[in-house]
Amino acid sequence: MLKVRNLRYRYRNSSTHAIDRIDFDVSKGEIFGFLGPSGAGKSTTQKVLIKLLKDFEGEILYRGKALSAYDESFYQDVGVSFEMPISFSKLTAIENLNFFKRLYRKTVDVEPLLRRVGLWEDRNKKAGEFSKGMKIRLNFVKALINDPKFLFLDEPTNGVDPANSRIMKDMIHEFRQGGGSVFITSHIMGDIDELCDRVAFISEGRLREEGSPRDLKIKYGKRTVNVEYRENGALHSKLFSMDEIKTETFFKMLREKEIETIHSGETTLEEIFIKVTGVKLRA
Repeated sequence: MLKVRNLRYRYRNSSTHAIDRIDFDVSKGEIFGFLGPSGAGKSTTQKVLIKLLKDFEGEILYRGKALSAYDESFYQDVGVSFEMPISFSKLTAIENLNFFKRLYRKTVDVEPLLRRVGLWEDRNKKAGEFSKGMKIRLNFVKALINDPKFLFLDEPTNGVDPANSRIMKDMIHEFRQGGGSVFITSHIMGDIDELCDRVAFISEGRLREEGSPRDLKIKYGKRTVNVEYRENGALHSKLFSMDEIKTETFFKMLREKEIETIHSGETTLEEIFIKVTGVKLRA
């Protein structure tokens, strides 16, 4: 669906490139996570991919055709949800959606979408009266109104309560299962780990690492198992290698000790993020 090769972009008044020779692909029916600290080049990359920034170097192919060769019809094919929700504050939620529906040749019935994200009862409330989470959910629905083939999502669940965040993630999974492709940026590593088939880490404009969450956690994690157990009222722990858990020593401990917890040495995407980019996640 999307092929990016040797992509570079430099803002007019900058001496350095915001993105510098990056390569990646996004396949049909894939959720691709694009991760990095603030200022790393994530937003610039996404703006280039949705044709908001055009004077780039390198090659971008969308569905086998150069992105620069597409006219405004490109937007009939994609849905975009910006981190900062875009809506007309003096229009109601349904009026906002009806306005944006006029921009597309093909649209869907918004009632099921609004019901799914819990906004149907508030459809006649002005968007300016919505909370941040409600605005983000409305923004998410807006990204789906043209029945897109490709979704660009920027921090789609940031500020959304856990129950509605779960619903939105289910909808993203269903979009993927229907053959849609997703390019997603987020600082919520739990969402990325749950949603993405592959992720790429960008720092200072360059890609530092790429792979599936599972493969990256194996690569950067430790092949160990830590066992915590109680003995004479005190808490103890013992570390085993993956080879040692096959031995009688390990099984003897499980049989004879009062085991409290067992943890593998698998790392997290958050730890990988910090290690690969060198920058800690924001609070």
